[in-house]
Amino acid sequence: MSDPIYLDHNATTRLLPEALEVMLPYLREHFGNASSGHTFGRRVRAAVDAARAQVAELVGAAPEEVVFTSGGTESNNLAIRGVAARAPADRRAIVASDVEHPATLEACSALTGFETRRLPVDAACRIDLAEAGRQIQRDVLLVTLMQANNETGALQPIAEIARLAHAVGALLHVDGAQSVGKVRARMGELGADLLTIAGHKLGGPQGVGALVVRQGVALAPFARGAGHERGLRPGTENVAGIVGLGAACAIAGRSLEVEMARVGVLREALWGRLAQAVPGLRRTLPAGQACLPNTLHVRFPGCSGDDVLTSAEHVAASTGSACHAGHAEPSRVLLAMGVDGEDALGSVRLSLGRSTTETDVEQAAEALARGFRRTVALRAPAGSPPP
Repeated sequence: MSDPIYLDHNATTRLLPEALEVMLPYLREHFGNASSGHTFGRRVRAAVDAARAQVAELVGAAPEEVVFTSGGTESNNLAIRGVAARAPADRRAIVASDVEHPATLEACSALTGFETRRLPVDAACRIDLAEAGRQIQRDVLLVTLMQANNETGALQPIAEIARLAHAVGALLHVDGAQSVGKVRARMGELGADLLTIAGHKLGGPQGVGALVVRQGVALAPFARGAGHERGLRPGTENVAGIVGLGAACAIAGRSLEVEMARVGVLREALWGRLAQAVPGLRRTLPAGQACLPNTLHVRFPGCSGDDVLTSAEHVAASTGSACHAGHAEPSRVLLAMGVDGEDALGSVRLSLGRSTTETDVEQAAEALARGFRRTVALRAPAGSPPP
């Protein structure tokens, strides 16, 4: 039996063949420690430095501003906890939104002696700038926001919020785990002081990422050890992973505009086919809203998105619902947007990627429509007409 059509690229992406190819020598032959001064160490140090330049180029940073980590979660923690550890006594507030990733919200809540202020979002999953202006005051140390929401794909007005933060002397951390490599994400244009990158979200390997730290921003490491990565992230570098991340960033940089346009066309084709086949299907974000071009978030009427995906066996996608003790709970992101709880349970996130084709879209739409009809039929009383 063939694998299902993969429409869960916001969860993780397939490792790009080009990235794997450049990684293999550092898994086979080039085994040196990048901190060693001999030939074996210098060889892998050169590869790490080259990858650092590739990551920096994608996001408009200087190579020395790139700190390699194990991924998005560690990068978010290093940004938040690292800035908090250097906070002056008169800046004890951190601002985040209600729809941030747990890697951000949990890191904020674990801080001692800090207030975390939460920005609400509207029905389009967007932060209100007027409310942000009210919350971002001179006692704020850090504003930490994702550029693109991992569930809905909504893009936040980051540059505008950066101006609000900098006007009162606060720093801005941007969680770019979902955006880097999918849309334009440049440090200067965003106004970011810190930027999180996750390798596996853009065709790199799992278990590697980066935190880009603007020159002049003071951080304290939360792990202690030797002086790797400017003293901010101790531990022997994951050379093969770093090389793969660098290659993925280079590929993303070369093809970003073309790939954005391609997956955007496919996303709209998927929506058109689904909307025609599923009466009452709702698109969560308004048409024309700024969002990730690869992401389509929909809500199936009168049924659970989990049940639809279970019935649509040939599609691999996800919902924002969580299951606890056998009961599905609606996505907190959709609840923050004001979506009714029952309605939110029908949500499905369909996220496309480099491997997605027009044929995939056609077959996925058919499979999801069949899954919806099966789900409704199973829930319907005997003798009810088919959907």
